[in-house]
Amino acid sequence: MRILIAEDDANLTDALKRSLRDAGYAVDCVTTGLEADRAVAGGGFDLLILDLGLPKMGGLEVLRRMRARQEPVPVLILTALDGVDDRVRGLDLGADDYLAKPFALGELEARVRALTRRGHAGSSNVLRHGDLTYDRVGKVAQIHGKTIELSAREMGLLEILLPRAGRIVSKEQLLDHLCEWGEEVSTNAIEVYVHRLRKKLESGGIEIVTVRGLGYSLAKPKSA
Repeated sequence: MRILIAEDDANLTDALKRSLRDAGYAVDCVTTGLEADRAVAGGGFDLLILDLGLPKMGGLEVLRRMRARQEPVPVLILTALDGVDDRVRGLDLGADDYLAKPFALGELEARVRALTRRGHAGSSNVLRHGDLTYDRVGKVAQIHGKTIELSAREMGLLEILLPRAGRIVSKEQLLDHLCEWGEEVSTNAIEVYVHRLRKKLESGGIEIVTVRGLGYSLAKPKSA
């Protein structure tokens, strides 16, 4: 999962970034509304954390432009404790949730989990694929009820491939969802991550198929 933070308070941004990265998310940051508008328009994000008091373009205008373009990205707005009117306007413009400053990082993480789950409307928190189960909230993968240890990258791959089982996902799509701006991650590295995840899923008969020149596909269970 890839998150964009649009916040001009450097200390708050650093705290959010550390917390979300520790939780396994890829995180990019911008400090102005103009940068936020351009970044979201470029695609690739699963959630926007949006401060309303951004310079160069206010958060409400960023939100208005997003929804006018029919951008489906969930939005969590950050606002001052007494900014009731702004919170109401934000929700009316299409924000999905809000947090009033100051807030606890634990609460923000919980809201992020809820919003990213909402992005998979109608889906269960636990994904099942043959003998594999994956809890998107607890970030736990199990085969035959036994937990398998996954790195953050491997977990990210699984989160992308599972909802798209049977469909081809390109290396470029994987890079877009897994990597932050400025990260020197090559398509060769994606091959390594896929290889490692494939080995860990073998015991459950779960197969990641390489489609030469196109990408990867999580094969449907043979019993399906």
